[in-house]
Amino acid sequence: MSNHAYMITNELWTWTSENRRGNYHFLSVPDDIEKEIRTHAAVRRLELGLPTKRGWGAVKVEATIGKTVWQTSMFPGIDENAYVLPVKASVRKAEGIVVGNKVSCKLELL
Repeated sequence: MSNHAYMITNELWTWTSENRRGNYHFLSVPDDIEKEIRTHAAVRRLELGLPTKRGWGAVKVEATIGKTVWQTSMFPGIDENAYVLPVKASVRKAEGIVVGNKVSCKLELL
């Protein structure tokens, strides 16, 4: 793994919007790597001559669960000090994971 890649294992959880248009599935990113992620994102954006923070504080990542690899963005959760990784339906289906499963995921910061 590169210097900006992490392995996380956490329980898949769901959030339902108030308007009930759907459920959103997430993995929480452990607090112990949050500061590294935030720092990497700010430095990377400075290198590119961009504002230090993307919309909602999003951080681009390449995520790998099992054999499925995709690019997405992590977002600060309700706590603002922890990130959440959205796990889309196609990934959950391909890897056979459901809410409550412990899921291991490789995250590479882009």
